[in-house]
Amino acid sequence: MSERKPLLIIAAGGTGGHMFPAQALAEVMLRRGWRVKLSTDPRGARYTGGFPHSVEIEQVASATFARGGLVNKLLAPLHILGGVIGASTRMMRDRPDVVVGFGGYPSIPALAAAWILRRPRMVHEQNGVLGRVNRIFAKRVDVMACGTWPTDLPEGVEGVHVGNPVRAAVLERAGAGYITPGDYPMSILVIGGSQGARILSDVVPPAIAELPREILRNVRVSHQARDEDGDRVAQYYADQGIDADVQPFFRDVPRRMSEAQLVISRAGASSVADISVIGRPAILIPYAAATGDHQQANARGLTAAGAAILIPEKRLEVATLSEQIAAVLSNPQGALMMAQAALGCAQPDAPQQLADLVEELARKGATE
Repeated sequence: MSERKPLLIIAAGGTGGHMFPAQALAEVMLRRGWRVKLSTDPRGARYTGGFPHSVEIEQVASATFARGGLVNKLLAPLHILGGVIGASTRMMRDRPDVVVGFGGYPSIPALAAAWILRRPRMVHEQNGVLGRVNRIFAKRVDVMACGTWPTDLPEGVEGVHVGNPVRAAVLERAGAGYITPGDYPMSILVIGGSQGARILSDVVPPAIAELPREILRNVRVSHQARDEDGDRVAQYYADQGIDADVQPFFRDVPRRMSEAQLVISRAGASSVADISVIGRPAILIPYAAATGDHQQANARGLTAAGAAILIPEKRLEVATLSEQIAAVLSNPQGALMMAQAALGCAQPDAPQQLADLVEELARKGATE
């Protein structure tokens, strides 16, 4: 009879910001001989295409108090309770060695079940400010792992700084050679995240169109825009004669980032980590509605290092953005220094450090 493999349950909400670091941990734990299950909701399931095929995916009943009408909000506790009962039933059967939550409402059932059943459990917070769900569980887990440092933690909770894990596809391009801007084709990558991307679709295309002709003639754009904005954004670029690839989701962001002379992005923790590990100049526009203004905190490291230009959302105007894009693309030496500064902020070993914490927690759990 074959020896039982240790089991890790990863629970993550339905955005790339939660799912990408979850994927990075899954990749490492599988290589270390673990079984890995992912617990998420239908929104999160959209991001599972990049997960290794051997990860077992369970969709859970979950809900959010942040979206939907009054009826949805009233029913949310019942949906969450149903998810917790289902997760507890499965956990009594599977007995996971460790449960790791990455935030978002879909992580509640697995983390709550692990707390009820006293299974070893940990939370990884990607941002400099705890999300709502991670704040609830901060005092109910054995380890609080932090991606951005310092992280604002509740009194009495100690964090372990591991950095934000990036996927293998990003690590493969870690420190990829940077081609400085010049009088030849240059790429701009625009990534907005799943929330708050509309303002980038409104402001970035006209800002690029306003670039000086000697820069604009060499520019090509990869622009990630929401479904409802995609057609008008693509049409605008076409009308301006700008070579642009507009899609709702790029499955090859690491490749596009490594080929870019400049990245224009929200300051989501995963995006910031990818920019650091690959090493690219960036213009960061923190999402103003983010919980606790955490994207501002996420951007602090890159901006302080001189790797990124920060434009607060309330100051995001076409002329301002166009001026900053031109400043990077017209200064090869400055752009190279920004790329090198970004690399100086990178933590490419974050997936290994987080995996080490998981194994240490499993060992402690086995002896108790």
